[in-house]
Amino acid sequence: MTTLPDRPNTALLVIDVQNGVLANALHRDGVIANINTLVDKARAEDVPVVWVQHSDDHLKRDSESWQYVPELVRRDSEPLVHKTYGDSFEGTELETLLAERGVGRLIVTGAQTDACIRSTLHGAFVRGYDVTLVGDAHTTEDLSEYGAPAPDQVIAHTNLYWQWQSAPGRRGGTADTAEVTFAAGDAG
Repeated sequence: MTTLPDRPNTALLVIDVQNGVLANALHRDGVIANINTLVDKARAEDVPVVWVQHSDDHLKRDSESWQYVPELVRRDSEPLVHKTYGDSFEGTELETLLAERGVGRLIVTGAQTDACIRSTLHGAFVRGYDVTLVGDAHTTEDLSEYGAPAPDQVIAHTNLYWQWQSAPGRRGGTADTAEVTFAAGDAG
């Protein structure tokens, strides 16, 4: 249902699952296990897996904190997008990579729920993509000392509001790992 013409394919986005980002993340191991399940399923179905890696003043490129967690292994054939903004599309080649692969639908996983995940969900949606958030495959750390809700509430709220996201010719949605399908036209 994407508004992007001639882009019937789906891709899996794995956003910022880096050592420094997940060091204090809620349900870290379970989220990584779910992402691994989705990566394996995408590969088995010949669905593009696109890895996104953030860097900034606190997450220095090539540092140990910047590296992807060791439990997830990117294949050389799978694109790696380097970003410096929350939205994975801003200032990156992500749109070009997806267009080359005929992708109009994204399955989103990773971290941080209240930052890069939310920014990328909205960034993709306004660019015309159908976007499914995998409800049990994203996480965040506890930022309550800065006034944010507890991490479980941030995750639950994001899953709730994204479940009902829609616009002319596009749809959002939330699905758990076991419900995700990569076939064109599927909601999960």
